[in-house]
Amino acid sequence: MSESNIESILQEKRVFNPPQKFADHAAVRSMTEYQKLYNLAEQDPAGFWAKLAEKELHWFKRWGKTLDWQPPFAKWFVNGKINISYNCLDRHLTTQRRDKPALIWEGEPGDSRILTYAQLHQEVCQMANAIKQLGVKKGDRVGIYMPMIPEAAIAMLACARIGAAHSVVFGGFSAEALKSRLQDAEAKLVITADGGWRKDKIVPLKDAVDQAIALDVPTVQNVLVVQRTQQEIAMQPGRDHWWHELKAEVSSNCPAEQMDSEDLLFILYTSGTTGKPKGVVHTTGGYNLYTHMTFKWTFDIKEDDVYWCTADVGWITGHSYIVYGPLSNGATTVMYEGAPRPSNPGCFWDVVEKYQVTIFYTAPTAIRAFIKMGDEHPNRRELSSLRLLGTVGEPINPEAWIWYHRVIGGERCPIVDTWWQTETGGFMLTPLPGATPTKPGSATLPFPGIVADVVDLGGNPVGENQGGYLVIKHPWPSMMRTVYKDDDRFRRTYWEHIPPKDGKYLYFAGDGARKDEDGYFWVMGRVDDVMNISGHRLGTMEVESALVSHPAVAEAAVVSRPDEVKGEDVYAFVILNGTHASSDELKQELKQHVVKEIGAIARPGEIRFTDALPKTRSGKIIRRFLRNLAAGEELVGDVSTMEDLSVLDQLRQG
Repeated sequence: MSESNIESILQEKRVFNPPQKFADHAAVRSMTEYQKLYNLAEQDPAGFWAKLAEKELHWFKRWGKTLDWQPPFAKWFVNGKINISYNCLDRHLTTQRRDKPALIWEGEPGDSRILTYAQLHQEVCQMANAIKQLGVKKGDRVGIYMPMIPEAAIAMLACARIGAAHSVVFGGFSAEALKSRLQDAEAKLVITADGGWRKDKIVPLKDAVDQAIALDVPTVQNVLVVQRTQQEIAMQPGRDHWWHELKAEVSSNCPAEQMDSEDLLFILYTSGTTGKPKGVVHTTGGYNLYTHMTFKWTFDIKEDDVYWCTADVGWITGHSYIVYGPLSNGATTVMYEGAPRPSNPGCFWDVVEKYQVTIFYTAPTAIRAFIKMGDEHPNRRELSSLRLLGTVGEPINPEAWIWYHRVIGGERCPIVDTWWQTETGGFMLTPLPGATPTKPGSATLPFPGIVADVVDLGGNPVGENQGGYLVIKHPWPSMMRTVYKDDDRFRRTYWEHIPPKDGKYLYFAGDGARKDEDGYFWVMGRVDDVMNISGHRLGTMEVESALVSHPAVAEAAVVSRPDEVKGEDVYAFVILNGTHASSDELKQELKQHVVKEIGAIARPGEIRFTDALPKTRSGKIIRRFLRNLAAGEELVGDVSTMEDLSVLDQLRQG
């Protein structure tokens, strides 16, 4: 690759067409069908979404205007009346789905539950009545701080049922992080558990809630506690209530509240910032429709599918593609409490085998961890039930994609590599598996109805295979409506980074990207993960992909560090596959490998071998800490989102 074209990520040339057997039975079977849908949506966006809303969802009252766009503020299905809990549960009860498994749950210690749609509906109604009994009304906010147990989804659906907005905080966040989110949302009630299981240890959730409230959250009046681990916990009389005790007292009849399409559904706080939490606001009707349609078409859902997304409900992936998208479609969704751990590194494949999972959706960081653990774990399990694979959370290295395709998918399963964000609510760039030829590392093409482009800072489209900024040019139903209580921050962060031209606003995603000669999008990663080496812009993803393509490397994270000559230099942190040992010779070999894959400009100035990388609990590498380490600086920023704080100590000592 020439240095003049260093802005693009690796020139991946492999193309995988949808297997004919898969395409023959897919909802969208060809690129011709995809293009027809895309053109319809582009020519008449409001008409496209209105037709789907009428066909796919239950409305108590039809809307008037489909889209009211006052940039950058959107309203969809104006004055329509709807309830997402009703769409996820009640409407299935008059069909054969009534006794179909809605939720399959597997606990880390091996306990399990299967709830049919009728049973899930009953439990949601009971919790909704319990919440009302604790003084929660339509419009109130409820904090949810739970392990991955059925009651986490039940709590979300119960809040939505009565019109209370939920704010789910991931169960691994610290008491301080929980406090700031409960404060900002002014939560009236917190729903939690005595604890949860993760990697063979109990996470003391109720203790963290007590600490958070003690740190100053005066709006919380009650705490509802689910019994999970049965260890001793403090229960404050009058404020704290056991769920199993209230459940025995309340009715299982709770009609769904008729919600305005633009009523607040949930607030979800983005993590990793050093300042005030940023509450992403999602409303009801547009979010319901968009998660429904993206789930239906991207996963090509069939009535007998068993679908498993390995995310946590504390993230947007859990909201959209464990709870709301699958249940709105009447699908069977799997929840797993645990994670791969020394006592059972192959536990994910046990779940696939036990429940005959057909669709498996996970993160690239998990895939790289699977690679490091070795092929023997998936090879020992029966994975032939799988028919479709997906990835989420960050761009996937081409070689990790190939491993996933070969070892997990048996070279028969299409892979849907999805790009989207907490702010977008649902998939923006994604293959449709029966139609879209895929390229390892590319999120391929926009979902029908999404008008995406790659532009410069002036908002001008860049050339083919040139790096730029990923933007969305037209509103979509599940877009975030604002930052909670901070419209100015919403406008500034997402809509004014690239100045509006002629009254046309561009949604700034904060990601660098390129479009290739086929119009496929390649996401390079966050804009702040772009390095400037001797005046050349180089994406961290590019160098990481080159390193991971070497057989010795399991995972790599690349950052820049200050350099007197180049301005910035490449600094790589590398985790080796188990069969390889660190050495100076291997460092030189890896540096030369990067030169061969990309060019001399990308040669790492330093490669540091490590056993672990600092990651958020959703699996994303926290590169700002690595930049501090590479530059020899003190670590700065919020550590509350980190999975394992000991990793930083190891790297400091390294």
